[in-house]
Amino acid sequence: MISLEWVKDYIDISDQDLEELAVKITEAGINVEKVITNHIDHLVIGKVVSCIDHPDSDHLHLCQVDVGKDKLQQIVCGASNVREGLKVIVALPGAVLPGNFQIKASKIRGVESNGMICALYELGLEEKTDEAYARGIEELADDAPIGKDPLVYMGLESTLYELDIHKHRNNDCYYHIGFAYEIAAILNRKVTLPDCSYKEESDSVEEHFSLGVETSKCPYYLAKMVTDVKIGESPEFIQRRLIAAGMRPINNVVDISNYVMLEFGQPLHFFDKDTLGDYILVRDAKDGEEVVTLDGKNRVLRSSDIVITDGEKPVCIAGVMGGENTEVTENTKNILIEAAIFDAVSIRYTAAHLDLRSEASIRYGKGLNYEYTMMAMNRACHLLEKYAGAKVLSGMVMHDVVDKSEKVVEFYPEQVDKMLGIRITEDDMKIELERLDFPYTLEEGKFRVVIPKRRLDIDPNVNDIAEEIGRLYGYQKLKSTLPKVGIRRGEYVGDVKYRKAVSKRLRSLGFNEVKTYTLISPDMSRMFDYEGKEKCVLPNPMSIDKSVVRTTLLPSLLQVYQYNKARKVEDIAIYEVAKTYDKCYQEESKIAFLMNGNYVVNPWKGSMKCDFYLMKGFVEDILCYFGFRNRYRFEKVSLPDMHPGKSCQILLDRRPIGILGQVHPKVCSDEVYVCEISLQALMQGVKPLKFKEASKYPTIKKDVAFVVDKSVLSSDIEMTIKKAGGRLLHSTYVFDVYEGEHVEKGKKSLAYNLLFMSEDRTLTDDEVMKVFHQIIDKICSVHEAEVRDK
Repeated sequence: MISLEWVKDYIDISDQDLEELAVKITEAGINVEKVITNHIDHLVIGKVVSCIDHPDSDHLHLCQVDVGKDKLQQIVCGASNVREGLKVIVALPGAVLPGNFQIKASKIRGVESNGMICALYELGLEEKTDEAYARGIEELADDAPIGKDPLVYMGLESTLYELDIHKHRNNDCYYHIGFAYEIAAILNRKVTLPDCSYKEESDSVEEHFSLGVETSKCPYYLAKMVTDVKIGESPEFIQRRLIAAGMRPINNVVDISNYVMLEFGQPLHFFDKDTLGDYILVRDAKDGEEVVTLDGKNRVLRSSDIVITDGEKPVCIAGVMGGENTEVTENTKNILIEAAIFDAVSIRYTAAHLDLRSEASIRYGKGLNYEYTMMAMNRACHLLEKYAGAKVLSGMVMHDVVDKSEKVVEFYPEQVDKMLGIRITEDDMKIELERLDFPYTLEEGKFRVVIPKRRLDIDPNVNDIAEEIGRLYGYQKLKSTLPKVGIRRGEYVGDVKYRKAVSKRLRSLGFNEVKTYTLISPDMSRMFDYEGKEKCVLPNPMSIDKSVVRTTLLPSLLQVYQYNKARKVEDIAIYEVAKTYDKCYQEESKIAFLMNGNYVVNPWKGSMKCDFYLMKGFVEDILCYFGFRNRYRFEKVSLPDMHPGKSCQILLDRRPIGILGQVHPKVCSDEVYVCEISLQALMQGVKPLKFKEASKYPTIKKDVAFVVDKSVLSSDIEMTIKKAGGRLLHSTYVFDVYEGEHVEKGKKSLAYNLLFMSEDRTLTDDEVMKVFHQIIDKICSVHEAEVRDK
């Protein structure tokens, strides 16, 4: 809550409409929630001409009140202090008091009453306490002019701004001088700081007091001493301003402490020097340490709290509330003034766990400016000297480890323009920085700005400066424009990209995806252990069947197969893409699929039954889909839990990447085929796919069959064919394997289809036959083969 009458001490706003000023302040980024004026229509000063007891009540009084213009109003009043000849505040019919309480002519206990004689709390000018209630109606001085506005007469009519301050805004709008700087920036005017001068005595505070600080949570601590203080009522203007800010005046000393806090934002604490002693020690509290605070409650502290002690016992909870044992009383003569800075986070935690949110803790919790700490100390000395007759001792006891380095930000105007999305000239930026009262220089098109200490919420970066310039320049001047951003194709990346791709491919081939547990049983973990990885066994598994982290997906797929087979599912084609882990938690993504029964069911034309070569074709399809054509091969090898004559390992660029084959009949009596490939290996070997235009020239096909030993692999022969065929050979594949009549025992016949094609011309029979014979000669010499002619 900010009083505009108070702000006028620091900046001239006499020419401003305060409602319009509130709009300007809101547009500049400080939201004025409400403009509050305590003016009340139909409120006048009256004089009680006569006062008699109510005929039907033991506590009510029937008063005749002169409200001006020779007019008497009969008012029933229940206040104990109402009497004849008293000047009072009268709310006439038509007045609306706080709480939307409307004054109307009425009858009270059968007697007509035309108004209400008021107390200050009924007008919202002070808190309704037991003390205020017992005091009764407000008694005005004898010179109070009858019929005039009592609030104007008492100097209590004021305009207040209720602010909704953003949580990132610091303390500067919680006190009147800080808010004056905000108004000054908006109106482009200068702030005049209050008088902080005082006369010092020859006696030094250092002769009466010493200080110790044993916590890093107190970087700044000032102490000054005044003597011969005369406790009494505060000056009327201080009382009025405290009341307007929602504080109850107590006495001149306490009121000055609160007044300075509302003026500079710096909380002060006044100790009774005679009960305090000659030493203060600032330290962290001890767990369970206790102190009775000014509200009479016993507080139990934690080690995270900060306490002010007399060297032994706590006398104040730092930044939150003072202790009862050093309270300033009516008998206090000598005062030690404390002005300090404490760790903001620590103060917030202390206020929270003690459930003691005071005006001081709110301000300490937001951080303080050390320059204002010193000014607040001097201001308090000035006011105590002026209004409490205090004598100020010379010198000051100080603890100072505050970082006083300047906050400087350098930027080019273009950086601010880019952030705000508008063009602001250098001259306009100069104007805004001058309005903010931010010292700056401009050299070679570059601004160098020094951020004042009072603006703790601004960090030395161009973002915060741009925000300050923008809000004063006027957010309403920003033009709505659509953002210009580069557009790129959205796609999956990394592991997810290949998981999605292989899943899509397998589904298109007729497989169904399954999801199984990463944890398996010890028996399952021993199956298909073709990599020999050491497995991770959980020390405290939920159950034994979920106790081992799997290194292969095949046991899980076989379990899914058995589950479906037990439920009469005849034809099964399933796959899973998931991660596996070894004992060191090295993860590897794998693709596994399983087939059993028929791949295609057609009772009329005949079904296609799953076999080794069908599974091999699926593997080739996936590898070619990823761009590995001519880079993979299959190699016969003995694998655990796999059929010895119908299994192999898959190699990519001569490195093993997976296995393929039939499950061993001892493991599963059904004819089940499985495959597992390392997705990690595929990801590492992928190269960009290359596309080329289809040839417009005709092809030439040649078939040839070779008789070779049964031990010779068809893949070896195909590799030799490709090397011998050179660039004219487009493709080759085996289309027949034969053993029997016309083929010697221990031999086999392998028949191949060769396709010849050129990208740039039509091939002649002569050049094709030349290459064809080269291939035959090479196969015969390398593999000891013979061309089969029948």
